[in-house]
Amino acid sequence: MTPVFGIAGRSGSGKTTLIEAMLPLLGARGLRVNVIKHSHHDFQMEPPGKDSARFRLAGAQEVMVASPYRYAIVHELRDAPEPSLDAQLARLSPADLVLVEGFKQAAIPRIEVYRPALGKPPLHAEDGSFLAVATDAALETGLPCLPLNDPARVAEFVCNALGLG
Repeated sequence: MTPVFGIAGRSGSGKTTLIEAMLPLLGARGLRVNVIKHSHHDFQMEPPGKDSARFRLAGAQEVMVASPYRYAIVHELRDAPEPSLDAQLARLSPADLVLVEGFKQAAIPRIEVYRPALGKPPLHAEDGSFLAVATDAALETGLPCLPLNDPARVAEFVCNALGLG
């Protein structure tokens, strides 16, 4: 089973930026990394009016757009329940690590990205399952605090937590 590690935090805390900075560092360690990003919002993968959007709107359950450079599959839920994290993980190609952004309630090892300047309470205060906090400020917490602006240290923590070289 591929190791999974979560990066959770409030909106605007810097989760995406942190993952983006960690990816080349993890790649330099020889790791193939997949990412799942959870969103509570509707999103569009293609511009309205393009062929793939037209197929989707006409009723296709899944539309794959393929090129010599990449492919993407858009699956319409059409009022079906959102797939579980496990179901989404099962659809990914093999990798050495999957980073998951969001999924605040998932039972996976994870850290919180927390910026006190946002004025929102930390998630780790309400949920004791976090392993650490990546932050840009000094915090009073019993968890390890990782420097948010040092993605190499955060990547090192993730690899150590999962036993990845």
